[in-house]
Amino acid sequence: MRRSILFLAAGLMACGLSAAAAEPSQDGVADLGSYAARVEAHAFESLTLTDRQFLTGTSEGAKPVTVTGVLRIPKAGTERLPAVILMHGSGGIGGNIEFWQRALTARGLATFALDGFTGRGLTVVNTDQSLLSRTNLILDIYRALGVLAKHPRIDPARVAVMGFSRGGQAALYASLKRFDTAWNRSGITPAIYLPVYPDCSIRFRDDTAPVARPIRIFGGSGDDYNPAAACAAYTERLKAAGADVSLTVFPEAQHVFDNPIGPAKPTVAKGAQTVRACSLHEAADGAIVEGAKDTPFTYADPCVERDPHIGSDAAARIATLKDVSDALAAAFRPR
Repeated sequence: MRRSILFLAAGLMACGLSAAAAEPSQDGVADLGSYAARVEAHAFESLTLTDRQFLTGTSEGAKPVTVTGVLRIPKAGTERLPAVILMHGSGGIGGNIEFWQRALTARGLATFALDGFTGRGLTVVNTDQSLLSRTNLILDIYRALGVLAKHPRIDPARVAVMGFSRGGQAALYASLKRFDTAWNRSGITPAIYLPVYPDCSIRFRDDTAPVARPIRIFGGSGDDYNPAAACAAYTERLKAAGADVSLTVFPEAQHVFDNPIGPAKPTVAKGAQTVRACSLHEAADGAIVEGAKDTPFTYADPCVERDPHIGSDAAARIATLKDVSDALAAAFRPR
């Protein structure tokens, strides 16, 4: 059951202001144009699944959960607008999500920022990734598409999915036909998928068969949390299968480089877990296994390492905003 709560309404249009009219600042966010004309909080139903349940398409015994998303609508009126779903990473909603909310609002785009943690009793999972199976955020994205499909201000033909780190992994693999067929009941096929520094370490079955939409991946060469090399290998496999995919890697950029309030210099994310040294793939029964011996994977495995780095990078952030803006403009053109 969907519940919608009015969170805030501001009359920018009554003051003669519009998001499209404001000039973006150097960091890509306009001072006034980045404010939304209307903000709504939408609570919607999802499930908390094991990875095996998700991968086998089984929901029996799954725990129902209420997930919340914040929808920002850039201008008043009745016009149906394009929208971008934003899925956070292991640290939950933070400064980078707020940056993208404001930057995309300044460009006349609605945003739907999802919170996959609070309804599950979580705040962060950086230091214990076992607290939530990774595929749950993919399901949350599909359920969020269902909310947007029914919203009178959103154009269902112009919806994008964007995610960051763990959420970038969810945005990336939400593109797979297999998962979309099994779990997406919204009637929306996103116009584009935009994973930012995602974890590309798991090789899923049929993972070179995405839906026929562009995938644009962004990462940093200095990222030792989710190394871009894993995404480069996956990108090449996708290209070989005929997918419309690209990977942009920014020199020396660290993990979470788009967060404007992140540390200016590479800083250890103390205790954070990374699977950069693991060789993970999906077994025939839907289990995630590690290594040549197909050992069932857990975060207690020796391949799981800790203390990767994070760091803000203004140049990479601005360049990503430009590339994302261009990619969205192309994807939202009439077909």
